[in-house]
Amino acid sequence: MGGRERVITVDTHIILWDALQPELLSNKAKSALQKANDSDGILFCSISLWEIAMLMKKKRVEIDLSYSELIDLLKAANNYVFQEITPQIAQLSVTLPATINSDPADRIISASSLVTKTPLVTADRNLRAAPMLHTIW
Repeated sequence: MGGRERVITVDTHIILWDALQPELLSNKAKSALQKANDSDGILFCSISLWEIAMLMKKKRVEIDLSYSELIDLLKAANNYVFQEITPQIAQLSVTLPATINSDPADRIISASSLVTKTPLVTADRNLRAAPMLHTIW
């Protein structure tokens, strides 16, 4: 990726908020999403697919769509570029300092942002406080 200014990585909750509760997004987050959407794209980490499935199974996200329908809608609505877990991302995710919380998905998303040299859009205070991450909120 090389740090293109208009490519961003998004945390899972940002994907869901953008689709289901955009009023929860900050103005900076909305602007970054729009710019990336109109440009080179929004990195959607593959671990977020699993997180969304788990949130729906646990009924923490309840909508009148199946999981597959939701994912299809998300893909149609935005210029998402799916970011797989590469060996480099996997290695970095387990070696990040303790300032990145212990949640595996957060660590993989953070590592993805670092490896791709893209800012991470997140409302997560813990991730926003991590000095090695460039975050937007």
